[in-house]
Amino acid sequence: MNRRHLLGALAAAALPLPAFAQARAWPSQPIRVIIPFAAGVTDTLGRLVTQEMGRRLGQTFVAENRPGAGGNIGAEACARATPDGNTICMGTISSHAINPAIMARMPYDNLRDFAPITQLSHQPNALVINNDVPARNLAEFIALVKARPGFYSYATSGVGTSTHLAGESFAQLVGAEVVHVPYRGSGGVMTAVMSGETPMSFDNLSSVLPLAREGRVRLIGVGAKERIAAAPDVPAIAEALPGFESLSWHGLFAPANTPPAIVTRLHAEAVAALREPALAARLTELGFTLVGSSPDEFRAFIAAETRRWGDVARRANLRVE
Repeated sequence: MNRRHLLGALAAAALPLPAFAQARAWPSQPIRVIIPFAAGVTDTLGRLVTQEMGRRLGQTFVAENRPGAGGNIGAEACARATPDGNTICMGTISSHAINPAIMARMPYDNLRDFAPITQLSHQPNALVINNDVPARNLAEFIALVKARPGFYSYATSGVGTSTHLAGESFAQLVGAEVVHVPYRGSGGVMTAVMSGETPMSFDNLSSVLPLAREGRVRLIGVGAKERIAAAPDVPAIAEALPGFESLSWHGLFAPANTPPAIVTRLHAEAVAALREPALAARLTELGFTLVGSSPDEFRAFIAAETRRWGDVARRANLRVE
């Protein structure tokens, strides 16, 4: 080999491996899963699904909780990670749809900076009221809100959450002011409603359903388009307020520019995990509706959600500096 050919061979050896070669060698090390919230619904779902994915791939998935800023801290860490398939993250309606719609400054672009893998699940937000509120059902409660604009307040787990925007959407469709009272975490929300500190709340169905079954709060509506099997006697809020829908959703993401072959493999294993009978049964029992969409379907869904909640936020003049 002459000098010119030798230098060329050395230069070629120094270049990064082609995407197909990287994908063929992957996964060669434990995979980090950034979860942008502390212990709770997102953490539980992320750990259960990625544990099953790890079993199928023969590689460990290591969960790393990075909470803060409504999910932005963890999502930014994911967006800035090396796009080699060794870091993925959980994302939610907050981190990937609502925050970009309401926050004046975002540390990432929710569409450009990520490679969507799949939407894992969704569950409806639900409307519950204190047992002493003089309404037995959704129609009666809407009549109370209309009769006394600004009198009723609703508790949520924080500003900019899906439950906060659910309340804003509810008020807009009812055509009467409802006062938002943010708390820290879902536990404080339900305590406030049960004690009568606030008369109503929007919260994840999985959080409120056990309390409603015990008779500690009154569940009067769900944010799905139609009634759901877990609570068939509870009307969809859309039955009284056409167009209302509020779902809390979760998905898996990789950093943008992760090799497509790796994203495809991650998607396949995530969907297979969701279809594993024991895991699917457990997640359904926890209140999740399992999805398993394609990366392209998930990207289109995120874009639509960002537009929808952006419209609600603009009508409410909601902006977080």
